[in-house]
Amino acid sequence: MPLLQTSPLKHPPELDPNFLPPSFWRKAFTEKCQSEGGRDLRIAIIRPNGSGNIHQETILSGTDDSSEALNFRFIERIIKFLLWGQGGTRVILEDSPALASSLADQYKAGGARAFDADYSERFYGEPLSIESTSSANFPTPDPDPERESTIGLKGNRIGFDLGGSDRKCAAVIDGKVVFSEEITWDPYFQSDPAYHRAGIIDSIRRAAAHLPQVDAIGGSAAGVYVDSKVRAASLFRGVPDELFAEHVENIFFEVAKEWNVPIRVVNDGDVTALAGAMSLNDGCVLGLAMGTSAAAGYVDEESRITSWLSELAFVPVDFQENAATDEWSGDQGCAVNYFSQQAVSRLIKPAGLDIDPSLDKPEKLVEVQKFMEAGDDRAASIYRTIGSYLGYAIPQFARFYDIKHLLLLGRVLSGKGGELIISKAEEVLRDEFPDLSQTISLSTPDEQLKRHGQAIAAASLPKL
Repeated sequence: MPLLQTSPLKHPPELDPNFLPPSFWRKAFTEKCQSEGGRDLRIAIIRPNGSGNIHQETILSGTDDSSEALNFRFIERIIKFLLWGQGGTRVILEDSPALASSLADQYKAGGARAFDADYSERFYGEPLSIESTSSANFPTPDPDPERESTIGLKGNRIGFDLGGSDRKCAAVIDGKVVFSEEITWDPYFQSDPAYHRAGIIDSIRRAAAHLPQVDAIGGSAAGVYVDSKVRAASLFRGVPDELFAEHVENIFFEVAKEWNVPIRVVNDGDVTALAGAMSLNDGCVLGLAMGTSAAAGYVDEESRITSWLSELAFVPVDFQENAATDEWSGDQGCAVNYFSQQAVSRLIKPAGLDIDPSLDKPEKLVEVQKFMEAGDDRAASIYRTIGSYLGYAIPQFARFYDIKHLLLLGRVLSGKGGELIISKAEEVLRDEFPDLSQTISLSTPDEQLKRHGQAIAAASLPKL
């Protein structure tokens, strides 16, 4: 990996002192471009429906091995973020055939980023391609069709949220919750999709009994949903591949047939961000849930959900040489290892806490929380470290998302430890990124948002 001399951090994570924020690496790289010669590079990422985004960076103009290695390192990390943040199947570089060829070798079956290429194809149903084209032929992606949607609360609506241990459902009349219920279920390892279908229908029927009629149904769940079709979701991971396309992909449309009304289902992170926007009466909300993984969602300046993936668990947030390795994708420096129970678990040893290593990650989190409640500074060091990670990652998120509010939630944020994470992140922002500190606020959901916000937001999704 090519190395750059970067500036020292004012608040290095105390349990991970070699942590290297992308913003610091990019600053050193930009200075090198200014001193040695650089050129602008446009990158287009396009989804199968023609919508997409254009991202611009400055790279070294030299063609020596060192320059090409640094350019590759930088742009590969940018593309990784674009694929998991904005999503798409065609990546097009401007006037960079050699760089595009090297990247294409990485993002293919058998390449170092085969995991990312495989999931891109799963999400959109077509293979990932990385290519170069001339400036004259550089594409202009279509606008995002999802952003035409607006919040709708009129009418008799049902909103549901499907979790791994429970399913929530609510009946909403003109924005007022008249019924809500939470029912335990166990969908993860059910091989028969009839189990999932029956559970979803049962919850909707229970809510529908409290409405004079059903006008629309909206829902949220962990996973990737494109046009309300299930592309990848942990809820259905027990369903064999041969049953998925026929019985799972269109399950929500089949469920809605009983009521013959519009239905819209999106990622639960997006619905959380939408609920936050409704609570704050403002847009540009990025929600980040630090739980089993690092789940995220986003709504724009007009509080509209986008068609972006926002699967931020896999985006790079650490550029150090020996960054933490994600056990699933095999990549280093991904957000899941910095903003989740996995982060807490891997920091236990450097913190010096005596916790049984055979415990599952949720159980380890509980033990760390007990130490924290008892005033143990070793536990506090874990939360301060995660807070530093967060403070230094926010500028990276802000390069791809227009953020005014960062809504933080999840089990890692529970209790005194969560308060310490937020205060440390705010300290990093104030001292290292004062401009962002003035424009981005960090908050956690209030009780009203926790109780009914998700259901109301989900119910508002379909257009009547």
